[in-house]
Amino acid sequence: MPGERTYHHGDLRRAVLTAALDVIAADGPDALSLRDLARRAGVSHAAPAHHFKDRTGLLTAVAAEGYALFADALAKAPGLQERGVAYVRFASTHPAHFQVMFRPELHRADDPALLAARARATEALRSGVDGLPEAARGEDARLAGVAAWSLAHGFATLLLSGNLSGALEGRAPEDAFRTLAGLVFARGAGGDAQPAAPPPRPAAPTDGRTAGS
Repeated sequence: MPGERTYHHGDLRRAVLTAALDVIAADGPDALSLRDLARRAGVSHAAPAHHFKDRTGLLTAVAAEGYALFADALAKAPGLQERGVAYVRFASTHPAHFQVMFRPELHRADDPALLAARARATEALRSGVDGLPEAARGEDARLAGVAAWSLAHGFATLLLSGNLSGALEGRAPEDAFRTLAGLVFARGAGGDAQPAAPPPRPAAPTDGRTAGS
C-alpha cells in the first residue's frame, strides 16, 4: 500500500520496541497499547502480537533489553562508587527502560532473557560491594549491597521525578552522587569511595570590595 512502511526480517520487532520506548518515556508504561504501537510502526494491528504475544510480553522484552544494557554499563565501571554513578547515568539516558525494569508486576518473572540479564546486573553490583575494604563493607556484605542499591536507585528515582532539581542547585547529578556515595562508604574505603573534592572557594577581591558585594 502506498505510504505504508515495510520492514525486512527482524526489523519489525525493533520498530515496535522503539515505539514502545517512546510511549513509555512520554506517558509511562500504563499508556502502552499494542494497537497504537502497530499504528505508530505502520504495520497491521496483529503484527506486534506475532513477536510479543501480548502487552506483558512486550514489557518483558523492554525490561530484558534494559537489564542487558544496564549490566553492560555497570560492568564497564571500576569500583562500587563508579558503578553507582553508572547506575544514575543509565537511569538518565534510558528512562523508559528504567521505568519498566523495576516494576515486576509488568513483566513475566520466568522469562529466560529477563532472568539472565537481571542476574548479570545483580552480579555487577555485588562484585562492586565485594571490592570494598572490609571496614567499609561491614560485617554483612549482603546488607552493604542493599545499602548501595538503595542509595543509587533512590537517587536515580528522585532525579527522574524532578525532585532533586532544587537540591542539586545546578550541580551535575553524577558529580553529586559521586560525592554522596563517598560520604556513605568512605569509612575505610580507601581510594574507591572518597568524597569528591569541593569546588574551589572564590578568590578574594583585589579592588577593595568585600566578598559578595
